[in-house]
Amino acid sequence: MMNPSHFSRRAMLRKSACGFGMIGLSSLLAAETNPLAPKAPHFAPTAKRVIMLFMDGGPSHVDSFDQKPLLDRDHLKPPPFKLGTTFNPVGALMKSPWAFNRYGQMGMPVSDLFPNVAQHVDKITFMHSMVADGLDHGGALLQMHTGTLTLTRPSMGSWILYGLGTENQNLPGFLTIRPHTGHSGVRNWSTAFLPGAYQGTPVGVSRPRLEDVQKEPIENLLPQGLSPEQQRYELDMLRNVNLKQAELNKYDERLESRIQSFELAFRMQAEAPDAFDTSKESEATKKLYGVDDPATADYGWQCLLARRLVERGVRIVQCNSEGWDQHTELARRHAEQARMVDRPIAGLLADLESRDMLKDTLVIWGGEFGRTPVMEKDGRDHNPYGFTFWMAGGGVKRGFRYGATDDYGYNAVEDRMHVHDFHATVLHLLGLDHKRLTYRYSGRDFRLTDVYGDVAKKILA
Repeated sequence: MMNPSHFSRRAMLRKSACGFGMIGLSSLLAAETNPLAPKAPHFAPTAKRVIMLFMDGGPSHVDSFDQKPLLDRDHLKPPPFKLGTTFNPVGALMKSPWAFNRYGQMGMPVSDLFPNVAQHVDKITFMHSMVADGLDHGGALLQMHTGTLTLTRPSMGSWILYGLGTENQNLPGFLTIRPHTGHSGVRNWSTAFLPGAYQGTPVGVSRPRLEDVQKEPIENLLPQGLSPEQQRYELDMLRNVNLKQAELNKYDERLESRIQSFELAFRMQAEAPDAFDTSKESEATKKLYGVDDPATADYGWQCLLARRLVERGVRIVQCNSEGWDQHTELARRHAEQARMVDRPIAGLLADLESRDMLKDTLVIWGGEFGRTPVMEKDGRDHNPYGFTFWMAGGGVKRGFRYGATDDYGYNAVEDRMHVHDFHATVLHLLGLDHKRLTYRYSGRDFRLTDVYGDVAKKILA
C-alpha cells in the first residue's frame, strides 16, 4: 500500500494538459478531505479495533505474571548468569515481595499485585518473551510506539489508521488518554511523515487533576461564541483558499491536513460531548470499572471511556498509567500502581465480554520494558532483554502462554518476540500485512516494522 506524499490525485489532475486538470476538482477535493474513510484490509481480520493499556515506566514481569521460583531460593545471591548492559549499577538477586497463586483452568500463576485481572486469565494470551532494544525510557517508549529508538517515525496507531481508516467520521480514529508528555512525548502518538489526518489525538495529559480533564477532555471542543452556521462559513472560506492554492499549482499537504483537522473538530461537536460523558453509565458499570473509588477512579475513567469510544467506531484507543519506574521502593510503589489499574482492567475485560465486543476488540497490556531480577537498592533496574506483554480478544488464543524467559526472568529464551514481531502480529490481527503496509517518503518505502518482523502465529486462535 503506497501513497506518495508528493504526488496526490489532485496533483495528477492539475498537471494534466489542456485544462483537464481542474475538471471535477470540487468533487475530488471532497473525496480527499476524507482520508479516514474505512478501507478494506489486506485479508479478513479477527480484530476490528484496539485498546492499548500502557504501563509507562516499565512494570516488573517477575513480580506480576512471570513467576520465578529460583528467585525465592537464591534471594540475595549473586546472579549465576552474565548481565547485559544495565541502566544503573545492580546487585544480587531479589525475590518477589508478592506471593503467586494459580488461577483459571490454565493454572496461570499471577501475583497478589493483580487479584482482579487474575480472574480473567482464561481470556488472555500471556507473551513472556518480549524483547526490546532501548535501556532508557525515551528510546524504549519510542520503539514500542513507533518501531524505532531514535528517529521520528509514524506511531503504530497512525499506521493502523493509514491502513484501515476508521468507522466513525465524527470522532478521531486514534486517541491516547492522559499520555505522559515527558521522554519521547508527542512522538509516541505522532503521524510523522504520514498525512496529518492520521495523527493521534491526546485526551488531556498525565499531570492535571482528573476532574479538570473530565471537564474539558479535548481543548476547545465546543465553540466559543460562534454558531454552527458561522463555523461552517469559516470552514468553507478556508476550503476556498485551499482551492485557490491548488489552482496556482501550490498544493500544500500541511495546509490540507490542517483544514481536515478543522473539519473533524467541527463534526466532533455533535458526537464527542456525548461520547466523553461517562456519567450516563449505570452505577453498576461505574462500580465495575472502579470509578467509585478514588484509588481507581482515574484509570477506571480511562478504561470506561475507551470502551465508549471503540463501541462508537474509534479504531484505536490507548489508556496510560504513568509511574511504574521503581528503581527504589518497589514493594510500596508497585503495589500502589497496580492497585490503580487492576480493578479497571478487569472491569474492561468483563464489560467487553458481556457486550460481545471482546471477540473483535484487541486488548493489549504492557510497558516499554520489564525489570531486572537483580536488585537496585530496594527496587529493580530496566530490563529490555525479556519481559511480559499480554493480549486478550481480537483473535488471540484464550488461556495461553507464549514464549519464556530463563529461570530467573532476565533473558527471553523461547519464542523471542521482538518489538517488530509484536507490531507485525498486531497488524496481522487487524487484517494488515506488515510487509505490504508501506508509505513512500524521501525516496524509499517505509513501514512500521522496517525490514524486520515475523507474525507470532502460535498465539492466533
